[in-house]
Amino acid sequence: MIKMIRFILDTSIFVNPEIRNRFGDNPTEAMKIFLEYAERLFGRVEFYMPPGIYKEVSHFVELEEVSPDIELYIIKKPPNVHDIRIPAFVVYELIEDIRRRIDKGLRVAEKAVRESVVDSQNVNAIIQKLRRNYRKALREGIVDSKEDFELILLAKELDATIVSADVGILTWAQKMGIKWIDAARFKEVLDELIEKA
Repeated sequence: MIKMIRFILDTSIFVNPEIRNRFGDNPTEAMKIFLEYAERLFGRVEFYMPPGIYKEVSHFVELEEVSPDIELYIIKKPPNVHDIRIPAFVVYELIEDIRRRIDKGLRVAEKAVRESVVDSQNVNAIIQKLRRNYRKALREGIVDSKEDFELILLAKELDATIVSADVGILTWAQKMGIKWIDAARFKEVLDELIEKA
């Protein structure tokens, strides 16, 4: 018996313009084309989304334009958070990462204060730069939402492959031994699966 291939889908496939354009010009068009792939692979490949990710996607995709196919081909399933065990080293590493990021964010803020003292005319520009750099220092490369964590947990539970363009999700998937595909290559993977079928 052939093992079912399972993918856990992230919002970035349909929302991130660089990734989405492989499927369509806008999120709704990208979802329509993806669902055509899902239909052709039905019975051999399963596509999952945790409810939080599905909710995020629904803010960008016109659901009435992709219904009922989205209900047929994308399985909405929350991870079983009560039975999944996470190794302690993951929590230790997360704590260390958060501490490093807080220190890095503090240095970004200190630099902005120094710049504002020197150039008080451009305070608004300095604040915008501070926000951009602070966000980058604290959030880039980390799992920073419940929805991201749900993707990882569901992939672990189902022994599935995460599909995302989010560096934080892919980094933590790798640390936890979870299979992943960069969303930039996902369409090629689907083309290959269809060709093999």
